[in-house]
Amino acid sequence: MKRAQLEHVLRATSRIVGEPDVLVLGSQSILGSVPEDRLPDAAVASIEVDIAFLDDPEEAKADLVDAAIGELSRFHETHGYYAQGIAVDVAVLPSGWQDRLVVLESEGTAPGRGLCLEPHDCVVAKLVAGRPKDLAFAEALIAEGLVAVSALAARSKALTGVAPATLQRIRSFLERVS
Repeated sequence: MKRAQLEHVLRATSRIVGEPDVLVLGSQSILGSVPEDRLPDAAVASIEVDIAFLDDPEEAKADLVDAAIGELSRFHETHGYYAQGIAVDVAVLPSGWQDRLVVLESEGTAPGRGLCLEPHDCVVAKLVAGRPKDLAFAEALIAEGLVAVSALAARSKALTGVAPATLQRIRSFLERVS
């Protein structure tokens, strides 16, 4: 995915829900911090943007996004990418993540703006998920020097409610790639 495509999703999402702030979770949040020409292929391979809202307890806004521009929608068929409306708590994030959000706001996002995960927070969430594609994403960003292993280790210590086995898996991964 390219930043212009993310901006398009943000613009459409903002219009659908009638508010400017759109939280971008998942791998495409990296585009809020790093231009796609500096990103490895594994970081821009996804055609899905995980969208959430800080004030959507019933997930009504997420459902609106799914219906209008989600997977298999006319938007998806037309553009080749889509939004997935999700709940904020789907992503397991380190304490303080909201204070580190990166704002992506441009003519391309208007009338909206993206609140994107800071890259280290994004990678920690991917390490918690631990799927092969998540680990490939993390490893690619580490290899390109876009995230620091030491910062990932520190952020992983700021996780709460995560099983000890998951924390050990993350530590082992970080030891292997450092």
